[in-house]
Amino acid sequence: MTAARQQRKSRLALAAIFGFAFCGGIFVPAALRAATNEPTAVNSLTGLAISGFDPVAFFTDGKPEFGQPDMELSLGGAVWRFRNEGNRAAFSEHPDVYMPRFGGYDPVAIARGTSVPGHPLFWAVTGGRLYLFYSDTARAAFVAEPGRIIEAAERKWPEVARTIGR
Repeated sequence: MTAARQQRKSRLALAAIFGFAFCGGIFVPAALRAATNEPTAVNSLTGLAISGFDPVAFFTDGKPEFGQPDMELSLGGAVWRFRNEGNRAAFSEHPDVYMPRFGGYDPVAIARGTSVPGHPLFWAVTGGRLYLFYSDTARAAFVAEPGRIIEAAERKWPEVARTIGR
């Protein structure tokens, strides 16, 4: 084995031990790699997830806040924007915590067996997860019965997710 290959193999082994994965020529936290398995609602013109809003701000500020163009992170075919370096770092370490559940698709629609992208101005944090909704009416239905809707959406999500992007 050449020295260069041995060194590369050693870096890959160390990365695996410390929870990193090799993706696109760089090492990224394994959580980032795992979080890219589900479809994400993305604006087809801009490539932005959740319309450029900072996903961490929903938790830290308790409201939607726009991210900055100079504070971006690409993940799973989407560009995520953040208000500051701290929010970007938090998302990078734990995307599974901050990404909207169901990739930003409306859980009320998913519970009915269809995919409708949610909008960041219609949102709720329930059970430590961010949910986005198509309309205020869908949000109100969710808030009235979050457990029932989440349970139904979880059952339907694998089937609905397979139809996204076809």
